[in-house]
Amino acid sequence: MPVPWFLLSLALGRSPVVLSLERLVGSQDATHCSPGLSCHLWDSDILCLPGDIVPAPGPVLAPTHLQTELVLRCQKETDCDLCLRVAVHLAVHGHWEEPEDEEKFGGAADSGVEEPRNASLQAQVVLSFQAYPTARCVLLEVQVPAALVQFGQSVGSVVYDCFEAALGSEVRIWSYTQPRYEKELNHTQQLPALPWLNVSADGDNVHLVLNVSEEQHFGLSLYWNQVQGPPKPRWHKNLTGPQIITLNHTDLVPCLCIQVWPLEPDSVRTNICPFREDPRAHRNLWQAARLRLLTLQSWLLDAPCWLPAEAALCWRAPGGDPCQPLVPPLSWENVTVDVNSSEKLQLQECLWADSLGPLKDDVLLLETRGPQDNRSLCALEPSGCTSLPSKASTRAARLGEYLLQDLQSGQCLQLWDDDLGALWACPMDKYIHKRWALVWLACLLFAAALSLILLLKKDHAKAAARGRAALLLYSADDSGFERLVGALASALCQLPLRVAVDLWSRRELSAQGPVAWFHAQRRQTLQEGGVVVLLFSPGAVALCSEWLQDGVSGPGAHGPHDAFRASLSCVLPDFLQGRAPGSYVGACFDRLLHPDAVPALFRTVPVFTLPSQLPDFLGALQQPRAPRSGRLLERAEQVSRALQPALDSYFHPPGTPAPGRGVGPGAGDGT
Repeated sequence: MPVPWFLLSLALGRSPVVLSLERLVGSQDATHCSPGLSCHLWDSDILCLPGDIVPAPGPVLAPTHLQTELVLRCQKETDCDLCLRVAVHLAVHGHWEEPEDEEKFGGAADSGVEEPRNASLQAQVVLSFQAYPTARCVLLEVQVPAALVQFGQSVGSVVYDCFEAALGSEVRIWSYTQPRYEKELNHTQQLPALPWLNVSADGDNVHLVLNVSEEQHFGLSLYWNQVQGPPKPRWHKNLTGPQIITLNHTDLVPCLCIQVWPLEPDSVRTNICPFREDPRAHRNLWQAARLRLLTLQSWLLDAPCWLPAEAALCWRAPGGDPCQPLVPPLSWENVTVDVNSSEKLQLQECLWADSLGPLKDDVLLLETRGPQDNRSLCALEPSGCTSLPSKASTRAARLGEYLLQDLQSGQCLQLWDDDLGALWACPMDKYIHKRWALVWLACLLFAAALSLILLLKKDHAKAAARGRAALLLYSADDSGFERLVGALASALCQLPLRVAVDLWSRRELSAQGPVAWFHAQRRQTLQEGGVVVLLFSPGAVALCSEWLQDGVSGPGAHGPHDAFRASLSCVLPDFLQGRAPGSYVGACFDRLLHPDAVPALFRTVPVFTLPSQLPDFLGALQQPRAPRSGRLLERAEQVSRALQPALDSYFHPPGTPAPGRGVGPGAGDGT
C-alpha cells in the first residue's frame, strides 16, 4: 500500500538530499546496465536456490560488489513507496585452458575454427532479497561483448529497479550467478523508521509508544528474529491508536523485534529490532539459555536467540571451585560444561549428573592417544594430571594399579571418546579401607564398635531434634499464590522439619542464579535423606507439560526468582529414571487443582490435596523409618489452623475475580 508523502517526509527528514530522491513512476520492475553491456530482467520471480559451487569452465562473469540506493516508486504525486535500487558490479574471473596441441606445436590446431576466447560472455545473475516477512529472488541476464572481456577487470554494472520494503525494516541482499562459481555476495540495508513508533524506558519496564490517530486500526506483533529458520511469533494483537504497550524487562532478548502495520489490504509492515545492544536483553538471554545432554557425546544449547559463544570441557572435584580445564585437553566440539561469551563465563552445568547420580568421590582418568596406537593414562587431581602408573605421593598414584585394573575389567564409566582420547570415571570408595593394616584393624575393632553404638544413638537424637530436610518447589503463578506458599512453609517449620524455599533465599538466588541455587539445595536435601516437595498449581502443570512436550520451558509471566523452571532440568530425570519414589512427594491445594490434572509422570509419587489430606502429607514428610506418631493428627490440625487465613485470603467468595489475572503481552488474549 503506498505510504502518504507526509509520512515519508517525517521518516526521511527534509534535507536537500532526501527531497531529491529519484522518483520512479509505475509498478513494474526494470533493469538497465552500463554502456556496452546488454541486460534483460526475467518477467517473474524465481526460486531462491543458490546451489553448490561448481568449477568455472573458463572465463566467467562474477558479482564483485553490491551498491544500494533509496528511490521512490510513486503511483500518484503524493503517494509513494520507499524502494531499494541495487547495482551489481561485475568482473571477468578465470582464464582459458591452453589446448595441448597448441602448447606442443606452438600454434593453433585448426585456424579455420573461431577461438572461444574471442567470444562474448553471458551470465545469469540472481538477486535475493529478504525483509521479514517478505522474500523474493529475481534473475538478470547479462551479456558482455568480446571487446570488453579482460581477465580480472571490471566490465561494468547492472542495475535493478527496485525492491519495495517497509519503513524501519532491515533488508538483506545476496547476489550470485547460475551456475554458482563463487561464494555469494551479501549486503544489509537498514531503512529509516517512522517517528510514530518509539521505544522508551521507565525503570524496569519498557514502553512501546505508538502515536497514531484515534481512528487508525493497526496490528502489533512481537517476534523473535532468527538467524536460521523463520521468525518465532511471541504475541499478536489488533489495536486502535494511540497506544502505550508495557513490556517487563525480563521479557527482553536481543532478537525481540516489533512489527506494526495498518489493518488495510496489502498494507506495508514496519519492523524494528530495538534491543540488539541492550545489556538487559543480553543478560536475560543467558539466563534463559539451557544446556541439555542428548546422548553421551552430544549436547544442545537452547536459547531464544543465536548466541556467539565458546565451549570448553572441564572438571571439578567435590567442593572444588572453579571448574578446572582438562590437561591435556580433549576436543570440545560436541560436549561442554562451560560456555563463555566475550571472555566471560556465562553458563556452567554438569551434563552427566543424571547418568552419574549424586556427586561422588570418583577419580577421572584421562586417556590420550598418539600415533601408532600409543596411548597414555593420567588421573585428574587438583595438583594436575598424575601419570599412571606413577611413584608420586598423591592418592591417585598410590592407587594407580587398582585403577588400571578396574579400567581393564570394565568397572569404570566412559564419559567421552573421540580420536584424541577418552575420559573415564572410576569409583574410589572401595579402596578407602584397603590401606588399613590388620594391626590397625584389630586395635580399633572394639573402639569402632563402641563408637558405632554411640553414633547411632547420637544420630537418632540429632535427627529427632533437627527434623528432616524438606525442599519446597512451586511455580510463582502470582503474588497471592506466593503468600499462600509462604504460609505453608512457615507452618511446616513449626514441626520437626527444616524447610528450604526460594522465598526465604532471594539474596542467594539472585547471586547464584536459579539453576545453581536449586542444584545446591537439591543435592544437600537428598544427601541428608530429605524430601523434595513439588507443590502443583495451574502454572506448574503448564510448565511441566511444556517440558514433557519440547524438553524446554518457554518464557512466560514468571519472575526472575522462579526456581521451579530451573528445577525441571534435574527433577524430570529423577522421575524418568525411577529415582523419585522415597525422595519426592507432590501436593496441591483444594479448590485450586485436582490431583488428576498433575501429569501422569509425577503421579508415580504420592500427590496429596491440602488441607484435606494434611495427616497423610505430614506422615510422608517424616523420616522413612520413623514410627507414626500419635501426635500426627494434632500436628495436622496445627498446620491447618496456621494455613486457613492464607487460604481464605486467596480463595475469594463466588462472584469475585480470581487472583493472579494480569494484563499485557504475557496475559492478553492474543489473536
